[in-house]
Amino acid sequence: QVQLVESGGGLAQPGGSLTLSCAASGFTLDTHMIGWFRQAPGKEREGVSCTSTRDNMTYYRNSVKGRFTASSDRAQNAVFLHMNNLSGEDAGVYYCAAQPLDSMNLQTMCIVGVHLSYLEVWGQGVLVTVSL
Repeated sequence: QVQLVESGGGLAQPGGSLTLSCAASGFTLDTHMIGWFRQAPGKEREGVSCTSTRDNMTYYRNSVKGRFTASSDRAQNAVFLHMNNLSGEDAGVYYCAAQPLDSMNLQTMCIVGVHLSYLEVWGQGVLVTVSL
């Protein structure tokens, strides 16, 4: 069964850090790209980062560059999103999604992934709250 399970959401203070995990099953990181997306209340879903573990490449949206880092662990078959210097603009529900490698490039995945039906698999989402 193809599945993604996110974990690690929670409350962080402004300027603080959180790490999210996306554990994959039913496929490996060498066959699929993994993207992180987020959606704040009343706003559209947006792509945060999209990673190809096979190619050791990640695309980041401009607003998170230098603050967020995606990493992969093949043994755990998981992708992590390390988020630093968080602000209220980063709050929302974070989802990970998977798409077969070579079906599109990373930037395209992060762009079209705002439409649920364009990507193959989605996790259930985790809530990130940034507040004092």
